[in-house]
Amino acid sequence: MEYRELGNTGLMVSRLCFGGLVIGPLQKNLTVEEGGEVIAEAFRLGVNFIDTADLYGTYPHIKRAMDISGIRPIIASKSYAYDKEGAKKTVDRALTELGLDSIDCFLMHEQESEHTIRGHREALDYYLELKQQGVIKAVGISTHHIAAVRAALNIPEIDIIHPITNINGLGICDGTMDEMIGAICDIYNQGKGIYGMKPFGGGNLLHSFKECLEYVASIPYLHSIAVGMQSIEEVRMNVELFNNLDEAGDKVKDYHPENAKALHVDFWCEKCGTCVERCKQGALSLETGELIVDYDKCVLCGYCSGCCPAFALKMY
Repeated sequence: MEYRELGNTGLMVSRLCFGGLVIGPLQKNLTVEEGGEVIAEAFRLGVNFIDTADLYGTYPHIKRAMDISGIRPIIASKSYAYDKEGAKKTVDRALTELGLDSIDCFLMHEQESEHTIRGHREALDYYLELKQQGVIKAVGISTHHIAAVRAALNIPEIDIIHPITNINGLGICDGTMDEMIGAICDIYNQGKGIYGMKPFGGGNLLHSFKECLEYVASIPYLHSIAVGMQSIEEVRMNVELFNNLDEAGDKVKDYHPENAKALHVDFWCEKCGTCVERCKQGALSLETGELIVDYDKCVLCGYCSGCCPAFALKMY
C-alpha cells in the first residue's frame, strides 16, 4: 500500500481511503458487528485512513473495527454545524462514540462557496480552537462545488479539501471535471491535503470501473481516494488494486460489479418535497404530484433517505 502525506498536515495516509458512508444506515445498513468486520479487514490490509461524517451513523462501526483489529486509523469526519454550539455537539459525539480523546480531521460538510464557508465561520473557529488544543489535527471542507475549492485557496486555516473527482465529473454542481482539476491543482500547490470522493459516481459509473479507477489514479494532486466498500470481498479487491495501481487496469479488465444500486421511492411517499429541497444535485423533483428521480444526476449518496419523514426513500 502506498502512503502519502496529506498535504502539510503531517498525517501519512494510505492511497486508498475507506469511504464510510456505504456501510451505514443511509445505504447498506450493516450491523455494527458486520460493518466492524469489513472495516477491520481494511485496517489489517494496510488501509489506515477512513472517512465518515456525523450524518452517516457509522462511528460505532469504526469503533468496533478498532476493537477487533487493535489498529487506530487516521479518521476524518464531517459536520453541517454552522455555530459553536452545534460544532461542539458534533465533535463531542464523534469522540464519545469512537471512544477517543482526539480526532485527526474534522471537515465542514458540503460547502458550496465562500458564502457558505463564511456562514459556517463560527463552527470553523471552534474547530481551530480544538486544533490548538490538540483535539483536532487538521480542519477542512468537503464539497461538490468548484467554487468552494477556489474559496479555500484564500483561507489559510483550511488544511484539507475533500472534493468530487470522477471521470465524468458526475456530482459536480458548478462546472466540469477539467475545471475541478484546475482548482485542486492550485490547492495542491498551496500544500493543502486533498482526498477525492465518489470515484465511481456513487456507483453510477461502475460499468466503467476500469476507466474510472485508471482516471482517478492518474490525478497527481490526490493524496488519497475514498472508495465505499460494503463487504470483505470488496475490501480485498480494492486493496489488491491499490497495492499496484500501475497494473490495476489489467487486473480489472474482466471485472463486472454486482453491487450496482439505485434510489427507490416507495408507494407511501407523501410528496412533501423535503427530499427535493435536500438534494444538492437537483436529481429530485415533484411533477404532477409524483416524486421524480433524475438518475443521470443522482449520485446515490442516500442523504435524501435520511431526511424523509415517511422513510419512503431507500438505496439498494
